[in-house]
Amino acid sequence: MKCDKCNETIKENEKMELYGQILCEDCYIDSISPTKTCDPWAVHSAKSFSDENKTSASLNETQSKILQILKETQGIESEGLIEKLQIKKSDFERDFAALRHMEKVRAEMRDGKKILCLW
Repeated sequence: MKCDKCNETIKENEKMELYGQILCEDCYIDSISPTKTCDPWAVHSAKSFSDENKTSASLNETQSKILQILKETQGIESEGLIEKLQIKKSDFERDFAALRHMEKVRAEMRDGKKILCLW
């Protein structure tokens, strides 16, 4: 059996159904809880956590790589960044959103293109 969204093979007992589609767990979660980069409450929470602990929130390996690539490139389109990271788009979106909530990264328009860059 294959996921209707990502086409990955899933076991019969691990399938999830949503709106008539058969989904793997990752696609199901992405569908019911989409990533939001512009979330004022998430930004507030990330800032409050940092202020309380007097440190920045710890980053995972992918988030650290994102920051490193953005520093080296001075900004890059999301497709190029995903290609350099060699990860799934949905995984990238979650890590980028977390960094956006920490106000470490942002997007801006350059020559009509959406470029991801450091805050």
